[in-house]
Amino acid sequence: MFLRKLQAAVLVGGESRRMGRNKALLPFRGRTLVEHIAGEAEAAAGRVMLIGPPAQFGQLGWPVVEDAARGSGPLSGIVTALARSEAEWTLVVACDMPNLSRQVLGELAAHALAGSADAVLAQGPGGYEEPLLAAYRATCRPVLEAALAEGRWKVRDALHGLRVDHFAVSEECVRNANTPEEWERIEDRERA
Repeated sequence: MFLRKLQAAVLVGGESRRMGRNKALLPFRGRTLVEHIAGEAEAAAGRVMLIGPPAQFGQLGWPVVEDAARGSGPLSGIVTALARSEAEWTLVVACDMPNLSRQVLGELAAHALAGSADAVLAQGPGGYEEPLLAAYRATCRPVLEAALAEGRWKVRDALHGLRVDHFAVSEECVRNANTPEEWERIEDRERA
């Protein structure tokens, strides 16, 4: 029995190699990027946790859960979120999508709650699925855990055999910041 229908998890455990510094801690709108995204996710889902190193993020005021298989990519973060979630659905969001809003997250969650899929992935205009802007039903957990144990770390591959639905979003929603150049473009748009 679940305590709630929905909660959110923000993945903050990546290594940010291409950025050269921790993406989650980049300054954005007067706070850090992760604070912005976690705030939007919390507004949409009512409750949020961060999946990553507690020593780095514990001071932000949200529960922080250590990634159970750190170094195994985002699939491990999703599995950890599902293992610690108290909800039937967990809204999973990467920490590097500054254009996300509570409205889009809420609409994605409502789409998931109203349907019968195991997972609902955001899908941009070009058809690209974004598994790090998605809602996962608790039923996904055993399948994703098995994929992780088998070394199939690519999230899209791990979802094989599950009922996956899509939720259309704008290109801006799924635009993330992986390099200093991409971050500079985002900052330029913010200043404009």
